[in-house]
Amino acid sequence: MKLEVTRGLLLVGALGVATLAAAAWHEPGPTVITSSSGLDSCPMPANLRAKQQDIRPDHDLLLFLFGMSQGGGASPR
Repeated sequence: MKLEVTRGLLLVGALGVATLAAAAWHEPGPTVITSSSGLDSCPMPANLRAKQQDIRPDHDLLLFLFGMSQGGGASPR
């Protein structure tokens, strides 16, 4: 076999292996999973559903959680 033919076959083989590796490496991107009502995965009892409508968010707690999420780094000296 001539050197050029051998070199061409090796190039085609290497490209084939690289193509298969790229196809196997493909990972799907992040997606949002939704349901029709939003509560299908964890149904809530009816008596708790009625109480949940009366709940108001505590703004101090929200501010505390925001501060805790922002304060993860080391304090400056």
